[in-house]
Amino acid sequence: MNSLTHFNSLNPNKHLKEKFVSNLSGSSMLEIAALSLIPPLLLVLRHAICSSDQTGNLSSNGKRVSTKKDDDATAVSKKLGAYLTTMTVDFLSIILPILLFFTVLSQWTFVSAILLSLVVFTVAAKRFTSSTSYAGGSLSLRTNISSYRVLVMLVTCLCILAVDFRIFPRRFAKTETFGTGLMDLGVGSFIVANALVSRNARGVSSMSWKNAIQSTSPLLLLGFGRLFSTRSVDYQVHIGEYGVHWNFFFTLASVAILTTIINIRPRYSGIVGLAILSGYQFWLSHGLNAYLLSEERGTDILSKNKEGIFSILGYWGMYLVGVQLGNFLFFGNNSSTTVGSNKWARIRILVLSVIFWSITILLDRHVERVSRRMCNLAYVTLVLAQNLQVLAVVMLSDYMVGSKVSVLEEALNRNLLAAFLLANILTGLVNLSMDTLSASSFLALVVLLLYAYLLSILTGLADFYGVRLKFW
Repeated sequence: MNSLTHFNSLNPNKHLKEKFVSNLSGSSMLEIAALSLIPPLLLVLRHAICSSDQTGNLSSNGKRVSTKKDDDATAVSKKLGAYLTTMTVDFLSIILPILLFFTVLSQWTFVSAILLSLVVFTVAAKRFTSSTSYAGGSLSLRTNISSYRVLVMLVTCLCILAVDFRIFPRRFAKTETFGTGLMDLGVGSFIVANALVSRNARGVSSMSWKNAIQSTSPLLLLGFGRLFSTRSVDYQVHIGEYGVHWNFFFTLASVAILTTIINIRPRYSGIVGLAILSGYQFWLSHGLNAYLLSEERGTDILSKNKEGIFSILGYWGMYLVGVQLGNFLFFGNNSSTTVGSNKWARIRILVLSVIFWSITILLDRHVERVSRRMCNLAYVTLVLAQNLQVLAVVMLSDYMVGSKVSVLEEALNRNLLAAFLLANILTGLVNLSMDTLSASSFLALVVLLLYAYLLSILTGLADFYGVRLKFW
């Protein structure tokens, strides 16, 4: 009893925090689309600013060095002080405004998106018309994809702590059953971001069982680690999200396992994925959703984790569709990379985004409303539409002559999952050390900025000293 009381005292507001993120209905698709413009537009502007940096890529003895692996990388001083200064500028240029737009400026989403768009197009027009040597793409397609993946991770890391404060609008948090919230896009975006550049999308031969087990085991360990750590400190967990024991890492591991067991060629993966999603949606519409949304739970593992387990079908179908899109856009024989320019990739991505947005609206109105909790068909098309939109905007960097990637992106790109784990640890520490619900707007913003800056600096230091944690 004393031990239990001790654990409960570590998180006395657990139930209040769970209630704070429950029974939410989300925002409109239009606002989600507008909000999704802001982070990539800020990234594009930073790319343009980076092109004006004159720091150079210097070694510790002051000699200029080159990086063969990342020709587009922002040149930074190898001296730690200059590196941290550049990282701080990246923080002020990218992370600070994102946090402001997601919190204190959230009522100005549409105005902010329009103004940022005008600024980007104005800068692009000036640079495009003033350059006599523009050849149609200053950043490689691979670099643009990496920037998009970093952005998905960065926004996720910012939101997982921000949602615990009242300064973060409730309409941006995860929805209870149906609806579209910004944070609903998190796990789906991870799936799509991985699928687009996966071994399957690249047409690489399937892994052996030994390699597959080695590849998936870290995700399973992380899943069990999160389960045991949240239980040990009585950390708040919204059961309606995945179930009693299930979590994000188990979903990722399950999709990876299914992909390994059932190896499908890239050209057919989209058809198979669509068949799985259609069958799953039919099942949902004919009784499964009533079971998944019911508050009643049995004593078996399946019943206790019904949301997480059954939604695997939706995420697996989403992954397979993402694999074919990645193969079609980037890696196939007829992909845009063989055209020799980012132009065709950008056009195709933009057109596909518009198509998926249109399909999402039709499904939401005439089949079933978007539901992250069940990962239904409308949710899948929403995630695809939003992610392709973000990628298309990131590729506007091609119009910024001489664009270069920021140091922050480089650091995060080399340690994506490690940065996410660090963000989860820091989020837990903040929640256990203070009452986030009673924090004033000013205090909340200060904590969020310190959290984001610490995450940036620690990730940057790891990259500076050559530390790279690759989990799969």
